[in-house]
This record gives sequence, C-alpha cells and structure tokens, in this order.
Amino acid sequence: MRHTTAAAVAATALLLTGCGTQSGGPAGDSPSGSPSGTPSAGTGTGTGGACAAEAALTAADTGRTVCVTAGGTVRVTLDGTPDRPWSPVTSEGHALAPTNAGIGAPRGDTIAAYRATAAGTARLTSTQPLCATPTAPDQVACLGLREWTVTVRVTNG
Repeated sequence: MRHTTAAAVAATALLLTGCGTQSGGPAGDSPSGSPSGTPSAGTGTGTGGACAAEAALTAADTGRTVCVTAGGTVRVTLDGTPDRPWSPVTSEGHALAPTNAGIGAPRGDTIAAYRATAAGTARLTSTQPLCATPTAPDQVACLGLREWTVTVRVTNG
C-alpha cells in the first residue's frame, strides 16, 4: 500500500505558503534550482547553469524551471489517489515531444514522458482536485484545483 498522506500534507503546506515557487523573469531565464538555491537531484538543474540529459519531475517540482539538452528525456510522476486523481500532463511549446513512458500508472496517478527535440521552452501542466468527489447527492462538492506547472528549457548542448 502506498503512503501518500504525508506527501500530500507536505505538498498542500507548500502550496498554501507559496514555498517552492519560482518568481521573476520570463520562462527562458536560467533555472533557479530549489527555493534555497541548491539544485535538486535528478531535476535537470545542474550546477553552474549546466543542463542535464534527463529530468525526473514530481509534484514537488511545481513552479520550477528545469533545463535538459536536446535528445534528453523528461519524465513526470504525479502521485494522486482514486478520489483525487491528477489530470493527464499537457505540454505547450515545440521543444518537447511526447514519448512512451514505458509503464502504467495506478489509478489516480499520472505518468508522462517527453523527448527534448529542439532548443526552446515548453510548459508542462496538470491539475488535481483539492478534495474528493462527493459520493452521495447530499454531500458538498469541492471545485478547487491544485495546479502543477513546470517550465522546461531545452538547449543544444
């Protein structure tokens, strides 16, 4: 059985306090790393502004800008629940092309994979309901959504 409650609580706390979000210049600016300025492992933000060949993204990466080299891959894994599922990840821009993620996702989770095909930027997005869908007609519905977004900068090397 997965233990996602602690991760969901931590993610909600970050969402509510605004921690971990990136502010500042346009999407093409260099990656900022984590809020403390220290790059996270495996997210495509090498030291000194270097780009990585692969980026592995999770819900904790929301608001970040990551950098990958052309020909590299970007993998997204968003852990949800059957009653609070993540929507499929969408991509805007021409720098990434969807590819087979190679595995299936448990109900409520979303898994996506992209190949970095050209220099430029792309924006990946997904949403998750903030609360469970009502199971009875007399229950109150919650229409709030948690948004996940990451900007991916692709360079030629």
